[in-house]
Amino acid sequence: MANALNPKTESREPESDDEERAPLLREPREGLPEVTADPDALSDVVAALSSGSGPVAVDAERASGYRYGQRAYLVQLRREGSGSVLIDPIACADLSGLSSALEGTEMVLHAAHQDLPCLTEVHLYPERLFDTELAGRLLGYHRVGLGSMVERLLNVRLAKEHSAVDWSQRPLPEDWLRYAALDVEILVDLRDRLEAELEESGKLSWALEEFASVLNAPPKEPRRDPWRRTSGIHRVRNQRSLAAVRELWYERDRIAQERDISPGRVLPDAAIVEAASTMPRTSAELTKIRQFGIKLARRYVPTWIKAVNRARDMEQSELPRPNGPGDGPPPVNRWADRSPEAARRLESARATIAQIAEDVVMPTENLLLPDTVRRLSWTPPEEVEPGAVGEFLRSRGAREWQIGLTARPLATALAKAGKG
Repeated sequence: MANALNPKTESREPESDDEERAPLLREPREGLPEVTADPDALSDVVAALSSGSGPVAVDAERASGYRYGQRAYLVQLRREGSGSVLIDPIACADLSGLSSALEGTEMVLHAAHQDLPCLTEVHLYPERLFDTELAGRLLGYHRVGLGSMVERLLNVRLAKEHSAVDWSQRPLPEDWLRYAALDVEILVDLRDRLEAELEESGKLSWALEEFASVLNAPPKEPRRDPWRRTSGIHRVRNQRSLAAVRELWYERDRIAQERDISPGRVLPDAAIVEAASTMPRTSAELTKIRQFGIKLARRYVPTWIKAVNRARDMEQSELPRPNGPGDGPPPVNRWADRSPEAARRLESARATIAQIAEDVVMPTENLLLPDTVRRLSWTPPEEVEPGAVGEFLRSRGAREWQIGLTARPLATALAKAGKG
């Protein structure tokens, strides 16, 4: 821990954008592998990977922005002695045999929280994890995208031009497959470099706690009132218009799910907000809104009008509240009026966390979640002392290394703020 609390002070980022770029990685070492798309070929892949050694690099490609949900449309793996493999999880939807063959093997992912849900859908369950993005955050890197980290630490570049394509397309173009294979080509090399830095900085035990926490995190609960996240909803000024947003959102979601299309391709958020704000009564009025001119949106004009009319005809008691229900503190901008003492505690707690994060060189949100700091400041333990603060943090999911760094300083800060 001593090294972590006294980190090197030099920048971890390139000094200038004008520095000569690293060479571009163009081809997988063993050439581009065939896509595994039938059970017999999958058995061969399982045998090959199980006979390899060391960690397994894993990545998955989704069709975000094109398809409904976040299922995987390609899974890439690489292991020393086995080479790289590409698996079509639509044709091979059950990877439980691979999961069993790799039982106990560390899997290396970048931003694991994004890929673990879609890997779970195809029954690939890592038991041990190394997350290269999370490691970079703990080490204080400002840019933790895979491309940035590989270029900075391994002095090679990864092409990223296919990162946002429609991976549900079949057949997948060869240049897309090459891009996908290269994403796992040197992931284990990056992992080894980051592990050495974590060890040197005294943060390796922290990282291991974080990786275990990511693996053991329960599935996310369905979001309450997901329609409230419609982009631009802050412009909707009354409850009846909010009801129209809600009705339009759920109709769009139903259609998107039935057609397996990203909701934004059925109807943009801007169209929902505009229709809810103007409350059109006829199809002609609705189609004057520019965003309703896209082909798929026009097909469902009667559906949209019915949704707006349902909102128009609702009883007052059926209309949604302006602010969604929540179990947390009120918005921070109201604290000064509602509880000046809580506002002082929050200011002091935030400053304390910011200073500790600066000392150990990492983002404040990786040291302690902002929501946890807010909740602690709003309703601190009856006795504000390190043990009680630590228990509060633990109840909110903080890891032991976080509690060890923050409980005592936060207790001191909250106590001082309480004295005015």
